[in-house]
Amino acid sequence: MERVAQFGIALGALGTVLTFMGLFPGVTGLRPASGIGVMQIVTVLFGFFLLITGALIYVKFTFYVGRSANLAQQIGVRLALTGLLFASMSGMADVVGFGSHLRAFSEEPLFGFLQAVGIIGSFVIASFGVLIYAVSGNLNDSSANGER
Repeated sequence: MERVAQFGIALGALGTVLTFMGLFPGVTGLRPASGIGVMQIVTVLFGFFLLITGALIYVKFTFYVGRSANLAQQIGVRLALTGLLFASMSGMADVVGFGSHLRAFSEEPLFGFLQAVGIIGSFVIASFGVLIYAVSGNLNDSSANGER
């Protein structure tokens, strides 16, 4: 099972790199355009998704192999996924059409302050969900070994 935990680390590292590339496209050698584009938003959100998923996989297969998740851990997973959903909704609000800055098809999307706060706040919520998952399990569960 340590291979699965290593896969979680690799997934989290890939998510970190993708998020960094989405936030700072000049790192890749491309000339950054003015503002932020739809592809940058999608890259940042996909990087966040990979980072949170990798963290959940790593925690599960490092600390809680062979144990079913308790209620607090299930809440942590759902909180992490809800944070990712809210980050996607915040980031793509103006692109999809329910944001505060509606645009015509010829204009670039506006990435405003509220969208940035929504993405960062949602990522904090998702990270808090991973933290809840990690600390709420019982590492010394004697019933898993058949002992009383």
